[in-house]
Amino acid sequence: MYNNIRLEKGLYSITGKTFTQALAELDPDANYENTELKGLDAFERQLKRFDIKVKGASSDRVEKFFLSTESAVLFPEYVRRTIKQGMDESSIMGKVAAAVTYTDGIDFRGLTVTKGGNSDTVKEGGTMPVTTVRLASANKTLTKFARRLSCSYESIRKQRLEAFGVILKNLGAAISRDVNGLAMTEITNGVTPMTIAGNDLAYSDLAAFWASMSDCNMTTMVCTPDVMAKILAMDEMKYCVGDYMSGGTVQTPYGVTLVKCPQLTGDIAVGIDQSCAVEMVLGTDIVVDFDQLISTQCNEISCSIMVGFSTLTSGAVKTLKTVKS
Repeated sequence: MYNNIRLEKGLYSITGKTFTQALAELDPDANYENTELKGLDAFERQLKRFDIKVKGASSDRVEKFFLSTESAVLFPEYVRRTIKQGMDESSIMGKVAAAVTYTDGIDFRGLTVTKGGNSDTVKEGGTMPVTTVRLASANKTLTKFARRLSCSYESIRKQRLEAFGVILKNLGAAISRDVNGLAMTEITNGVTPMTIAGNDLAYSDLAAFWASMSDCNMTTMVCTPDVMAKILAMDEMKYCVGDYMSGGTVQTPYGVTLVKCPQLTGDIAVGIDQSCAVEMVLGTDIVVDFDQLISTQCNEISCSIMVGFSTLTSGAVKTLKTVKS
C-alpha cells in the first residue's frame, strides 16, 4: 500500500521515468480501482499519506514537506507540477500544435508533408496524385528555456502552499510565454505574408485571409493584443453566435479561434490549421534540481525545458501583415 512505500531521492534518477512513473511502479494505480483513492496518482497518494494539503485557504505551510526525510522527497515533484501548471495555463500550444513528441537528443529533424495534384479524382488508367513525406532539409537544435527563483528556505518555510504555488505558477508562465514566442518565430519563418487591402485592418482582410487557406482549414489565428483589440471592436464580431468569449476563447463568425500572443512580432497575424500544421518537440519535460530542493537549506529553485517546433504540412500556416507596408 501507498503508506508503506519507501521514498528516496533515487526515484528521480531512474532513466526514462519521471518521479511519478517510478513511484507508480512501486504503488500501481490499479490497486486502488474500487477504493476511495481511485483517481489519485501515486504522487497524490503520498501527499495524502503525509497529510500535506497543497491547495485552498487551509493549505499547509512549505515546511510541512520537511517534517521527515521521506516527505522531503516529495517537494521537488510538487514544485515541478506547480510550475508545469503555470506553463500549461499560459501556453497557446493547445490551440496550435497538431502533435507533441519527445526526443532524447538535443536536436531533431522534422517531417514535411506536401500534397501533389489538384484533385484526387483518377480516371481509368490514370496516374494517382501523390502526397510526399520527407525529412526536413536540416536538423533543428532544441532551445533551452530556464528560470531561477531565488528564495532562502527561511523566507518560504512559513508560507502557505496556496500562495507559494502562485509564485511557482508565475515562474512557469514566464517560461511558457517565451516558448510561445519561439513557436511563432519558427513556424512563420519563410512564409510570405498576405497584405491588407486598405490602410487599416478590416474585417474583409480577415475573411480573405481565412479563405486563402484553400487546401487546409484555418482553425486558429494568433494575434498580438493590439490586433486582437482591433478585431474585437469590428462591427462584424457582434454577429458571432452564442457566448463567443466563454472561457476566454474568442471566435470569429466563420469559426476561427483567436489567440492572443504578446510575443508575436513583425506586425503579423498567424493563421494555422491545428489538425496538421505544427509539431512541438520536447527534449525534456519541466526539469527541476531535485537534489538541491530536498535539502531544507535550498537558496534557489531552478527549472528548465528544452523545446523545438517544425511545420508539418505545406500551406497549413499563413501570415497576414496587419499594417500597411
